Amino acid sequence: MSVFNRRTLLAATIALGASLTVALPVAAQQKSIKVGVMSGAEEEVAQVVKKVAATKGLTVELIPFSDYALVNEALERKDLDANAFQHKPYLDAQIAARGYKIAPVGFTFVQPIGLYSSKVKSVADLPKGAKIGIPNDPSNGGRALNLLAAQGVITIKEGKGLSPSLLDIAENPKGVKFSELDAAQLPRALPDLDAAVINTDHALNAGLDIRRDTIATEKREGNPYANFVAARQGDTRPEIKTFVEAYQSPEVAKFLEERFKGAIIPAW
Repeated sequence: MSVFNRRTLLAATIALGASLTVALPVAAQQKSIKVGVMSGAEEEVAQVVKKVAATKGLTVELIPFSDYALVNEALERKDLDANAFQHKPYLDAQIAARGYKIAPVGFTFVQPIGLYSSKVKSVADLPKGAKIGIPNDPSNGGRALNLLAAQGVITIKEGKGLSPSLLDIAENPKGVKFSELDAAQLPRALPDLDAAVINTDHALNAGLDIRRDTIATEKREGNPYANFVAARQGDTRPEIKTFVEAYQSPEVAKFLEERFKGAIIPAW
């Protein structure tokens, strides 16, 4: 082989190696995704989703959060590719307050919210002037009030939809005193209250049982608070579609049934 040919072959080999070096990280990036989830029970579910996604060629990096308010902010800043923790009323409230450009891309599960008590055995046993804790964010606070209204504890003015506030209470025959607290704080506050409306993820994290420790729960059929995967508006990357498909899989449905016994149910 001539010196010229050897030099040509060497140059081609170097060029090929350089092109592969550049191409591989791009390919790897196209097959991975960062997803924000709430720590605890929801993260458990997402770990199963992660395994299913891996069989579809997608690497999922889960980023756990303990504060609802931070997850959409991280998605908006592009620190995440997607998140899986919220329902539509919550996202609508966040968009109204902060102008996020975020949209649902596929349902995950629904967690019927419950009215928990360690002091009374039924709603009828709530005393006059009962102290009831509810979440302090508009969507979950409204959800709590609607649950109490469905149980006859209060009535709400007509036309207030899914997110009524304390100002929208029309009748309060028991003279209930409401404590608005961060959703994650409600399980710890429960011993100091007559009852509290607690989101299922926080209840599970605190060791509460939706079947044993509640005196009322939300309906499961037609529940408007189904959770979903969310992404930035206009983001149509196939990785996000694959993640949704992994979530809406028989493996995840089976895990929900076996692990949570009806406390968390598929919404797809």
